[in-house]
Amino acid sequence: MEKMRQVVERARAAFNSGRCRSLEFRLQQLKALERMVQEKEKEILAAIKADLHKCGHNAFSHEILGVLSELALAMEKLPSWAAPQPVKKNLLTMRDEAYICPEPLGVVLIIGAWNYPFVLVMQPLVGAIAAGNAVVVKPSEISANTAQLVADLLPQYLDRELYPVVTGGVPETTELLTQRFDHILYTGNSTVGKIVMAAAAKHLTPVTLELGGKSPCYIDKDCDLAVACRRITWGKYMNCGQTCIAPDYILCDPSIQDKVVENIKATLQEFYGADVKSSPDYERIINKRHFKRILGLLEGQKIAHGGETDEASCFIAPTILTDVSPESKVMEEEIFGPVLPIVTVKSVDEAIEFINLREKPLALYVFSNNKKLIKRVISETSSGGVTGNDVIMHFFLSSLPFGGVGNSGMGAYHGKHSFETFSHCRSCLIKDLKMESTNQLRYPPGSQKKVDWAKFFLLKRLNKGRIGLVVLALLVVVAAVMIKNHQSVLKRKALFIVLAVERLGWLSLW
Repeated sequence: MEKMRQVVERARAAFNSGRCRSLEFRLQQLKALERMVQEKEKEILAAIKADLHKCGHNAFSHEILGVLSELALAMEKLPSWAAPQPVKKNLLTMRDEAYICPEPLGVVLIIGAWNYPFVLVMQPLVGAIAAGNAVVVKPSEISANTAQLVADLLPQYLDRELYPVVTGGVPETTELLTQRFDHILYTGNSTVGKIVMAAAAKHLTPVTLELGGKSPCYIDKDCDLAVACRRITWGKYMNCGQTCIAPDYILCDPSIQDKVVENIKATLQEFYGADVKSSPDYERIINKRHFKRILGLLEGQKIAHGGETDEASCFIAPTILTDVSPESKVMEEEIFGPVLPIVTVKSVDEAIEFINLREKPLALYVFSNNKKLIKRVISETSSGGVTGNDVIMHFFLSSLPFGGVGNSGMGAYHGKHSFETFSHCRSCLIKDLKMESTNQLRYPPGSQKKVDWAKFFLLKRLNKGRIGLVVLALLVVVAAVMIKNHQSVLKRKALFIVLAVERLGWLSLW
């Protein structure tokens, strides 16, 4: 407990020193992180291979490329992201300065996941640094090689006090969660997500939870099955199925189930060859505990393809299950492995009902030549994200927020959304001490006349235009003077001006 407290206190003291607030410092740290990824690429790839049996080109495209892309975007856009953002004003504040100022939250905690052990730590770290925070990094102990590498490398390139790395398992994470943070981002399963949220609640700490769930994939009969199945096969079996937004199961009409199976089998042959186990492009299950968990999901199922296993190397072949019952064990939990159940439905209506009867997934996929059908599924369901006629690809578009909803998580990040997640949008209004008469509307004693004028100035929705601006500015002054002096002549004049402005249509010019 003492060690964790010291780590967090040092990070907070470093944050309070103010050195991470300047854009120059943030950009310097982001550039150093980019240099680390480039200079230590071989070491990073080797650690990922040791954890997940992932070959170099897959590790680079799955993990390093996304980090470099996120860094490039953040360094390019940070000045505009961090700049005060002017906002629209009403008639009573048109002379004032009103803007939103993004400011750092403070000390944030990032808890990474083991399935993509590098990118799922580094991508949110980029956003947290860009936003000007101190960051405590906790990589997953399950991907031990990558976790240790992150712990070794980050202090060599980044400020050690502002960006410490904590390693260890459940005891260390539990102790870490007793400390007070200003934001926590956790990637993992919903069970641990609830623990993280409960710990955060004790300090009223906001959280971003990137969880998972059973992401459905509906295939319409009106569809190019060869293309659809190739894309589904890629997304399902990459990383040996250990992807939080992999298609978890397929929904399709019974009449095309066999064709779906045949197309996936043909694609598996194309991707991995006749001997999947020897393919350098096919990964392994992370450990024996998860290996046995996945095998348990196969019990009593009809295996249409695959099913071969090797416990010694944690190998499970790409597997397809057909005629799967919605009540079966494999449909109760997120599979997180290379097992693809097919559940038959007779219509898109039945598919939508099936999806809506279950927890909201992290992702949803629809394949159809009919774009109206795709948009109907989108409008009548809910999920963290959607990709039509492909899988996973919404993750790679940084302009789209990545996150869950309901049981699949809360909050989002990627690109500018990461910066916003780790920032407080501070509302700022700066007035001057002149034209005090205009404030008579809000000062006691109250009256119906004041209410009527307030309604006029606050509830009118006007277009921009110099003439209208001048006229309405005069109205504000006249109203204030009228209320202050209670002179009937001025009241009549003010009313005359309002009527004249409305009749002439000047308000539409504003």
